[in-house]
Amino acid sequence: MSIRYTDRLADIGPSASVGSVADSYDNAMAEALNGTFKAELIEMQGPWKDVDQVEQAVFQRVTWYNEERLHSALGYVPPVECERDFWQSQERIPQSA
Repeated sequence: MSIRYTDRLADIGPSASVGSVADSYDNAMAEALNGTFKAELIEMQGPWKDVDQVEQAVFQRVTWYNEERLHSALGYVPPVECERDFWQSQERIPQSA
């Protein structure tokens, strides 16, 4: 999994922090998210019948996480709403030439 993660990062181009081959770059935020994801979805909702079932569950979890989950640091609004509100506020700010 970590090799695929490393390959995916290379495909999309972000800079990695410290780390070595086949790890998750020792990134605390990514590790915390990975741990929560594994504990709350993979371990608690298994056993899984096949890869398709896992993929569907992952898709549903990511959708919930980004679009429905109430986030305390964002004033208890979902991340997608917070981002939408941010960009709408940027449109209303007059830009100087």
